[in-house]
Parts: sequence; C-alpha cells; structure tokens
Amino acid sequence: MRRLLPFVALLVGCHGKVGGSDNPPPPVLPAGVGEPTPIAAQRLTATQYRAAIRDLFGASIVVSALEPDVVTPEDNGFETTAAGRSAISKRGVEQYETAAYSIANQIVADPKLLALALPCKPATVDDPACARTFAAETGRRVFRRRLSTAEVDRVVAIVTTAAAKLGSFEKGLVYGIASLLQSPNFLYRPVVGEPDPKDPKKQRFTAVELATRLSFFLWNTIPDEPLLAAAESGALVTEAGLAAEVTRMLASPKARDGLRAFVREWLRLGELDALEKDSKLFTTYTSELGAMAREETLKVFEDLVFDRDDDVRTVFTTRRTFVNAKLASMYQVPAPSPTGFAPIELPADGARRGLLGHLSILALYAHPTSSSATLRGKFVREKLLCQPIPPPPAGLNTAIPEPDAVSRTLRQRVKVHLTDAYCNGCHSQMDPIGLGLESFDGIGRFRTKENGGVIDPSGNLDGAYFSGPADLGQVIAEHPNLPACFARKLYQYGTGQLLGEKQALTIGALVAPFSKNGYRLKTLIAAVALSPEFRQAGAPKELPPKEAK
Repeated sequence: MRRLLPFVALLVGCHGKVGGSDNPPPPVLPAGVGEPTPIAAQRLTATQYRAAIRDLFGASIVVSALEPDVVTPEDNGFETTAAGRSAISKRGVEQYETAAYSIANQIVADPKLLALALPCKPATVDDPACARTFAAETGRRVFRRRLSTAEVDRVVAIVTTAAAKLGSFEKGLVYGIASLLQSPNFLYRPVVGEPDPKDPKKQRFTAVELATRLSFFLWNTIPDEPLLAAAESGALVTEAGLAAEVTRMLASPKARDGLRAFVREWLRLGELDALEKDSKLFTTYTSELGAMAREETLKVFEDLVFDRDDDVRTVFTTRRTFVNAKLASMYQVPAPSPTGFAPIELPADGARRGLLGHLSILALYAHPTSSSATLRGKFVREKLLCQPIPPPPAGLNTAIPEPDAVSRTLRQRVKVHLTDAYCNGCHSQMDPIGLGLESFDGIGRFRTKENGGVIDPSGNLDGAYFSGPADLGQVIAEHPNLPACFARKLYQYGTGQLLGEKQALTIGALVAPFSKNGYRLKTLIAAVALSPEFRQAGAPKELPPKEAK
C-alpha cells in the first residue's frame, strides 16, 4: 500500500591579469535592458524543501535526509543555480518518498498538525467531500497554485481508495499528503509561462509562477496567502502590484531568512558544517565551531541590512560583530553574554575587522593543518570582486616548500609560485591578497609570528596598498568592482541562471540605483525583484509547422 503513488519524474528535467530614508520606495529599472531569463524549472534545494514543509505544516515536523545539492564551479557556489540543472538520482527519488511518508505520518499522528493539513471533518471513513476540500485547499498551498479538476480528482481517488481499504480516513490521508509532496509541482518550481502583453516575442512568468519566484528569492520559502491572492487576482503582474508586494515582503521578518540564504550560498557557508581542523595543531577546534562561525557572519549581515539599513560595503570595515563565549575566547575579547550570541565592538587597535576577520571565512578558506594565501586570495577575487581564476592544469604540482630555518613564513615559501613563469599568472592575482590575511592562522586566531618568523601582512590589491588585514578590508570596500559584483551575485541567486555577456546590461543597470541609494542591500534586492528580466521567462518556443492535409 505504501507505493500507492510512485514518484513521477519532472521533464526538465590563467595567464596574465585577471580581469536614504528608513523605507525608501524600491527602484524600478528601465525596460528593455539585458536579456530575459531562459525558461527552466528549478528543483527546491534541501534548505527550501525544509522551509516549505515548516511553513506548510509547522516547525515541529522532522524532515528525513534528502539528496545533497551538488554544486559545480559553473554554478559559482549557488545551490539555486545548480537546482535548475541537476538531475535526481534513484537514491534521491527514494529519499523524497521516504520523507513524504514520514511527514504525512507525523501530521496525522498530531491533532494540531492534522488541523493545519485537513480543513474539514470527515463524515465517513472515505468521505469524498472532505477529501475534495483537502485536495483543493491544502493542494493549493503545496503546489503554490490552484489545482485543476483532474488533479483534485486524482488526489481524492488516492485518499478515498486508501481510506476504504485501511478503514480510516486519516490513514488514507497519509497517502494523499505523500502524493502531493512527491509531485513535481511541489518539488520543482515549474515554468509554463505566457506571452508578455508588452512584447509578444517574449515569454513572461504567469502570475502564480512569479509569486513562487519572488517568494523563494526574498524569503527562501513558499508564498504566503497575501502573495498568492495578489497573484490569483492578477495584481502581481502590474507594476504597482509587484512593487507593493516587494515592499511588503522586504518588511516581513521572513526577509531575514531570505538574506541569510543568499549569504550562505554566496560565501559557501554551508560547508562550515563539515569544517575539519587538526585538533593537535588547533587545540581550540571543536566540531560545533563551523556552525558558530557561520552564525556570526549571518547575524552581521542581518544586522547591517535590516536593523541598521547601512551601506553594505561597511561589512568589510566594521568593528561590530556578534559572538558567543567560544568565539569571544578565540578573538581574545570579553564575552558580551554568558549565553548565546550578542553584539560587540572589536578593539580599535586590533587587526580584526569586518568579514575578513570572521572565523567563518578565515577557517573555511584554509587547509586543515594551515592557512592558505591561495584559497583566501581566490575567495577575494571570485566571491567579492567577480574575477574568476581558472583551476590549475591537471597533474600540476601546487605544493609549496615546508618551513625551514630560512623560509619560516608562508610569504617566504610561496615565492616558488610567484617566481615560476607558469604559475605566476594566476598566483600573482591570489597569493599577495591572501598573504594580507596571514595575521590569522588556519582556524582564524590572530598571530604575529609563524614558525618563529615575523609575519608581514602588507601588500597591494590592483594598485591599492594595504599594511594588514584591516587595511585590506578598507581596500576591498573601496574597490570599483565590488558594487557590480554584489549585483551580479544577487542577480544570479535571484534568477537561478548561469550568467554571461547577455546579462551584462541588466547587471549594469542594477548598479546605478544601488549606488544612488547609498549601497544599501535592500535597495539592490528590490531592484532585482522589480527588474523586467526577473519577470521574463525567455522567448516562446517555436511550434513545428503543421503538416498539410
């Protein structure tokens, strides 16, 4: 009986140099710039799946293991982009099935959860009227749109057939819930599209598709009732209606979850769950440290964007951060609170400033046994300045010499990369930046010496000199590439598409309102959501010519 509804698959199926008021109205970009987003269905990421289940049925639901999101270098670290291109393995299908039935059984076993899923009381064991109400109302929330008559009929048949055989409406409901949760209409964000009235040559998202697109971008979860209602009434596809919803949604506490999801994917902070350090070398390392470090960074962004609505570039220069007792001890500052995270101002005469002083970045972009000028420099180039560095050729030996009496510090040892003609092209773009963070070891603790040698953290980034990590943060904050890179990363996250030259005009148009409004990230988020390209689903597919009769 368990496999009453089998899963249905969805058909989407280096050489040389690397190149304000409190609530302002969201800016609207000029029409006709850039290229529309190509039509593609995005699978819910594991994070989005769990958030959707929470908002559908309650936070107490436990979701079993799901197939991990596989991100390739082409995705620039974004799970949302990978979700539009990756396939589900057979094991992944089984995991979706297991999760669906587990969730359904938890719901029917708890009267409070059951009340959220079942908006009626069955009059009989296999009450078709109550089953139909469930299919229509709960199905609308799960599919994020109204179900067709055929879809409702199918769910009703599943529930009533199972209920009759098992002698219990609730037991039959398990199969109805599981059928909805295994449907591609829940697991994916399907794109059908419709002709754009302003330009029939283009295809725009339908109102309900746009609602889902907007909700996962701004909240990283499913649409709420007001957003669905705006879509179903047609208000969402008007300029005024869309602007009103974007303003409302950015004022919601859920927007904080959306920001955290973007920052987590952009900076690869999800990988901190698997952070590993040699505990013999780094005696302060614990398995919980990665999650703590991630929370510091996410709280700093949340505070900067929503609590203070400040220039987002200050994330590289601020002394304000959030720490718990463990991180405070590692930063050698008094713990601001005996329990949990609390804000603190780091010492004015210290080297630790902003994002580049966070343990999350310093420990993640390092090796298990040491720091890494290359990994840290590559992080700055690719994640912050949008200057991609190609991977080293296969088989190339990238090892650096072990420390000795002459070459104690990493700066002295990486000279092999910087003097080798074959390696210099790429390493000269990364290592000098990463060496500016050598005042922090492989786990993020401050130091002045390495192996007895005095560390020199000075350097030059694209013509701008820095004397150490605090200066480096200031140089990055003032780098001309930074605003456009913010726009590029946010646009890729919001649209889920791979970016190329065709999107350059759109991204360029996003920078102007971002700059005009003091580089406040909420302005940029709104600009992406309101851009014509965010609403476009690509050119309509050409139908094959009809055969002559």
